Amino acid sequence: MSAPTTRARRPDPASGLQTLRRLAAPSGPRQEQCELCGVRVTEGNHRHVVDTEQRSLACACTPCALLFERPGAAQGRFLSVPDRYLADHDHRFDDNAWELLQIPVGVAFFFRNAALDRLVALYPSPAGATESELDPSVWQAVLGGSRLAELLEPDVEALLLRRSEGRVECYLVPIDICYELVGRMRLSWQGFDGGAEARAELRAFFAHVEHRSGATAGEQRR
Repeated sequence: MSAPTTRARRPDPASGLQTLRRLAAPSGPRQEQCELCGVRVTEGNHRHVVDTEQRSLACACTPCALLFERPGAAQGRFLSVPDRYLADHDHRFDDNAWELLQIPVGVAFFFRNAALDRLVALYPSPAGATESELDPSVWQAVLGGSRLAELLEPDVEALLLRRSEGRVECYLVPIDICYELVGRMRLSWQGFDGGAEARAELRAFFAHVEHRSGATAGEQRR
């Protein structure tokens, strides 16, 4: 098979991560708890961990998240989602490369499922996170040459791509913000193409990612 088979409008409960309902909920005052120790979490003390057995994300306080940054903690069941953002402005993705991916919208994210030892490709849709299967040869041809692909941590980070105005932007981001994007799109989507509100949400989201990527790069240079 030389190209991926798209599973249109199929949410991703099995091979991907389950979309967090709280990431898709309207913003407003909320009292949330660490799902590991029960302590209340606030905006400045709110992290996420990946439960590799349940294939889900869980809210965590900073101390719990730091605990699971240690290799081998909890026999590897829980993995802390890191906070790094990187941009690859020198990549050579073009419209032809995007067509190989067979993604029907202009945004997609890719993460490596360690348990299945394969790449999972997902994109936002009115139905939530929808999966598109990738043939390994397509992954190598399109994304394998990216410097960010070599840095990608399985299960907890994603390559986030956006096709816009004839070019493709590429970022390495925490996996939880990809599901936050899915939630935003699901709430604001209208009509066939998403509508003006969804496009505004998308622009704001990627402006934030670009800003964070620049800040991370500056910190690394220092």
